[in-house]
Amino acid sequence: MQVLVLGAGQLARMMSLAGAPLNIEISAYDVGSQNIVHPLTQAVLGHGLDNAIEQADVITAEFEHIPHDILEVCEQSGKFLPSSSAIKAGGDRRIEKQLLDDAGVRNAKYFVIQSREDFDQAIEHVGMPMVLKSALGGYDGKGQWRLKEASQVETIWAEMAECMTASDSQAIVAEEFVPFKREVSLVGARGQDGAIAVYPLAENVHTNGVLTLSTAIADIELQQQAKQMFTAVAQKLNYVGVLALEFFDVDGTLLVNEIAPRVHNSGHWTQQGAETCQFENHLRAVCGLALGSTKLIRETSMINILGEDTLPDELLAMDGVHIHWYGKEKRTGRKMGHINVCGDYSGELQRKLCALADVLDKDTFPAVHEFAASFNQ
Repeated sequence: MQVLVLGAGQLARMMSLAGAPLNIEISAYDVGSQNIVHPLTQAVLGHGLDNAIEQADVITAEFEHIPHDILEVCEQSGKFLPSSSAIKAGGDRRIEKQLLDDAGVRNAKYFVIQSREDFDQAIEHVGMPMVLKSALGGYDGKGQWRLKEASQVETIWAEMAECMTASDSQAIVAEEFVPFKREVSLVGARGQDGAIAVYPLAENVHTNGVLTLSTAIADIELQQQAKQMFTAVAQKLNYVGVLALEFFDVDGTLLVNEIAPRVHNSGHWTQQGAETCQFENHLRAVCGLALGSTKLIRETSMINILGEDTLPDELLAMDGVHIHWYGKEKRTGRKMGHINVCGDYSGELQRKLCALADVLDKDTFPAVHEFAASFNQ
């Protein structure tokens, strides 16, 4: 089976690694250069979208911000999954919000802004404080503002107006500020036959808007809520593949913050912690194969490696620690890889995270150090 992935980053790389044992071969289409590349070596295998589509049995995507003309060509081939509409929902917050409403899924009160008049109406409708997010683009905390008081209105409007003038199709989505207890996410898969399998929830820690630590958790009530909302969204989209929903936990009630129509950073823990990792299950789904078990096989946390291309040698000698590099050129703040750390039970995992804090740099891995400090109090 030949699978073409739109996008040539680390998610395509990890799909390639997961697909090899199933005899599923992955090639990646770089939407910028239009080259077809090997997802591991980045060697150029060919050029042009038509050529890439012709060679593929199935086409899928590793990110949402794909030019619509590329999506349309792939959709017309009859090979593209999950669907262009699903990818567009993940890449445009206006479509995403409408999808959540149509699916009957709880999310924050919002208002779409395209003019100064809209901004004034948003303030009246949503209230302050509010969070403002660019409808297109914007990720890892970029393209976002927080309006806390009236004195900020003019300054923030000027910045948003500049953002909107950069693209004719850009808008801003205003959302009520949600005083959440924590952020959690659910990664799951839906097969071509409609079968659904979800992984345990992950509790996520963000630093400056970027995910830094994600840990699989057991919470029966929240898990049930999350699965119900996942199922509603997946069925509304007639989705095929792995889908992620990010939530705010507000005193035991979940609100959807965002969706990601792809394998997701907060699901990387499944490589060591689940019976079948998210990358394999995405390929199983889009290739029409039975979904694999999403059962937790051991307690696992994922730690993002940001802006660093080396780690202390001591990590390789630590039991239950697994390093995954992405083969990227070093750049400040860039996701260069991740570390999965595992324990046979929660106490062992917690002690291993504390041991990692003794080895990893505090400025580069703040979430690990914050966990260790709270654990040792």
